[in-house]
Amino acid sequence: MKLNGSEIVVKVLLENEVDTIFGYPGGCVLNIYDELYKNQDKITHYITAHEQGASHAADGYARATGKTGVVIATSGPGATNLVTGIATAYMDSVPMVAITGNVGSSLIGRDSFQEVYIAGITMPITKHNFVVRKIEDLADTLRQAFKIAISGRPGPVLVDIPKDITAAITEYEPKPKQTVEKKSFIDGDNLAEIADIINKAKKPVIFFGGGVKNSNAGEIIKKIIGKANIPATHTIMASGILRYDMPENLGFLGMHGSVAANKAVNDADVVITIASRFSDRVALAPDKFAKKATLIHIDIDQSEIDKNVKTDYHVIGDAETVLGQLETLIEENNHDDWFSEINSFRRDIPYSTGGDKLHPKEIMDILSETAGEEGLFVTDVGQHQMWAAQYLHHVKAENFLTSGGLGTMGYGYGAAIGAQIGTGRSHVFHITGDGSFHMNMNEACTAVSYNVPVISICLNNEALGMVRQWQTSFYGKRYSSSEPDRKTNYVKVAEGFGAKGYSCRTAEEFKAALDDAMKSGGPAWIECIVDREERVLPMIPGGGTVEDIIYE
Repeated sequence: MKLNGSEIVVKVLLENEVDTIFGYPGGCVLNIYDELYKNQDKITHYITAHEQGASHAADGYARATGKTGVVIATSGPGATNLVTGIATAYMDSVPMVAITGNVGSSLIGRDSFQEVYIAGITMPITKHNFVVRKIEDLADTLRQAFKIAISGRPGPVLVDIPKDITAAITEYEPKPKQTVEKKSFIDGDNLAEIADIINKAKKPVIFFGGGVKNSNAGEIIKKIIGKANIPATHTIMASGILRYDMPENLGFLGMHGSVAANKAVNDADVVITIASRFSDRVALAPDKFAKKATLIHIDIDQSEIDKNVKTDYHVIGDAETVLGQLETLIEENNHDDWFSEINSFRRDIPYSTGGDKLHPKEIMDILSETAGEEGLFVTDVGQHQMWAAQYLHHVKAENFLTSGGLGTMGYGYGAAIGAQIGTGRSHVFHITGDGSFHMNMNEACTAVSYNVPVISICLNNEALGMVRQWQTSFYGKRYSSSEPDRKTNYVKVAEGFGAKGYSCRTAEEFKAALDDAMKSGGPAWIECIVDREERVLPMIPGGGTVEDIIYE
């Protein structure tokens, strides 16, 4: 059958079972939007306040559902407004397809109105990107984009389509959705030899990252932990894969990770690293990371092997299937002495309650109790993010969404909206700080317009908290631009957008506000007043080791 380019775009979206997209219209995508209008019974489009919010919504949708997120924007500023969201997805290996319009083919390269070379701009932050030059290539290019986004290590793919291509006509042949086979074992050292090393270890530690979620390897990791009695630690991106109260779970590793996790890795004789890239927030001093241990690395991305930390053994392949093979070779074991030693490392960080301000742990404890184990939490970036990672009782990886790699302030609101739309949860909890919240609070209009029940909990310490914490510890308390002295009235601004607003100074006030917000069934903001002197502890300074941990 003969179809125009816009009809082909929609047909390929439907081939890939896309029923939800996020975006913002503009001149160069009007043909596509016209076709979306005609197919609104099949594909629901959510317009956000800003294209960045749309890209974060597609990201949150993908993380919460396991599907590929789709975002659309027009040329020029519309396309460039997606860049931060695309980079966020790229750093955290989130499958996303970004469709951008561009000026007509005859106008490209002429500095035309709203023309940018978005493919060049996004080349370093996408798995792949395409510029469609011929209408005959459009359908297969889009199909390839969806396949690349979910193959191997997931990530974002951009397809740029000039406006004339969206109107041109060609023959279209429907095709079924393409499936992607997992590559269980691509290359690496002998699994039997690796298993023998693990079986003989006296002080083993399993360390895993967010790629475990992408490969659905959580259950096999739990099986290995139980069978071989091995303690485990993880990155922030893998929070929730192990229950917070699981005895073998040491908590997350790195700069603000638990003392037990950091000391255990430092003293281990074998560290089995799974689907983690040894970022500088985990391996703060790469040349000193787990120096007493035989280091084993399992990852699907060959480029990560020996990139940041030199390993002794490696396997390149899908984590779930590689671990499935390895588990059959691992013997039942007991490491009671090792666990006793690790338990001596554990250290509670004291905190006070009461007074006229809330403590972050109070907030997270109340939120955990109220939301229950099915609570879906989305954070922005900063101190509140670390407190959420430390104190929230999340028990499923898809229930804790955060920007780990890029560290994107302003990520949370859009991502929370996308996550709620994707999952249909009765409530999604957006945890933010006053710094992050100001970056994309405009997405409140999106939440209100679509009645998305996202409850934003803003820890307001009247500062850029993490920046100020570093200035306190390492810059002689010279608070350069970290105390912006904003006068925002969160209750009035929320109400101005059409959401409910609350302000709290005590645990009782926060409980009451949270209960009322949840009963209201719509978007809400809850401001929680926090002392600006509160710090995220423990902390290992950049480039430091366990010997440099700051406790108080």
